[in-house]
Amino acid sequence: MKPRLSFPLLLGLALTLSAADLPFTGDVTDVRVIRHMDQHPGSSELWEPYLAHWKGKQLVAAFGVKIPGKTDMGDIMASVSTNDGDTWSDPVFIFNHLERQGTIQFAYANAILYKAPEQDVMWAFAMRCPMNYRHSEDSQLVGAYSADGGRSWIPIEMSMGYTGPLICVAGPYRVMEKGKPRYLFPMHRNTRRNDPLGSRDHFVLASTTLMEWTLANFIPQPTTGPKVFLHEGNIAEGDAPGELKMVMRTADYEDERKMTDPPRAFSTVSKDGGRTWSPAKQEPELWNAKSKAFYGRAATGTHLYVYNDGPASPAPNGRMALRYKLQPTAGGPWGEEKTFYNAGIHNSYPTLIEVAPGDFRAVWDSGTKDRTRTHIHFGKFKLVK
Repeated sequence: MKPRLSFPLLLGLALTLSAADLPFTGDVTDVRVIRHMDQHPGSSELWEPYLAHWKGKQLVAAFGVKIPGKTDMGDIMASVSTNDGDTWSDPVFIFNHLERQGTIQFAYANAILYKAPEQDVMWAFAMRCPMNYRHSEDSQLVGAYSADGGRSWIPIEMSMGYTGPLICVAGPYRVMEKGKPRYLFPMHRNTRRNDPLGSRDHFVLASTTLMEWTLANFIPQPTTGPKVFLHEGNIAEGDAPGELKMVMRTADYEDERKMTDPPRAFSTVSKDGGRTWSPAKQEPELWNAKSKAFYGRAATGTHLYVYNDGPASPAPNGRMALRYKLQPTAGGPWGEEKTFYNAGIHNSYPTLIEVAPGDFRAVWDSGTKDRTRTHIHFGKFKLVK
């Protein structure tokens, strides 16, 4: 007699297949569903995934499993693929909100993975905040590492030279100085949400070990025009040799519910290894409507920007299609807008990693036409100039 599949397993399989088989347009291929929220009874969303490459065809994807009633707090879990994203394992906990630390119970947000080339471990970072908080705007940095390719995780305490609230969305960026690595970690804070005397600032932390972090510097506001809420920046190689560039999400500084006018990403440049940064300036060719975008530079030299078009969330049609632009020549014009993924459903928070020159793997969170963040998507993407 053949074994019968249980109803929950059949339901999860059906949800995964239906979401993966959804017709779409765009240049991403091999789209798969890593995980659906209905496979996590009691959760309210799956959100903000991140991706890292272990070895060979093994990939690790981390994502958040949200607690109902919280704005952006829950557990951080990781799934493993050993066949380049075709299938994914059941997830394991990286950070579990049910595990108390003494009398304190934390919840977590914003999964980040990082594999340093010179280390045989994978790092996970996230934000933690006490469970009595309503949202994660006043969080601390928390870390864990895996020595078995994401199948198990060991939490560790960071040694922090910066001790204020922080929010992390993009992962560390490595620079080499005198043959040794130095890591830059883009951060921002939004203490103004609940404190009229708080601030909305973007800054960068630095480390040589990935365990101890100090403040490198803050990103100066634009020299002209109103202040801007700069946040969720991605660091990549800049337009000139030895230059670093960070492209940031934006919103109105005084009222974070509003977009900038016009809705644009802003950028900043460092010419000294991330120690100082130029005043932020508008990127006229890069749209941003209050949503995380991916900015990076391929080994081929092409810069890539993947973003949400349309209005800002929580508009009914906010954060729908994912589009992208390419900048084939450093410092040159950006190409025309192209479609990354569009299925008539909500999509947001793309993260890409390059596994070979011009060959990327991507994750993002997706929903339905009427609901956000019901599942985590994976896909493959190749640059075509």
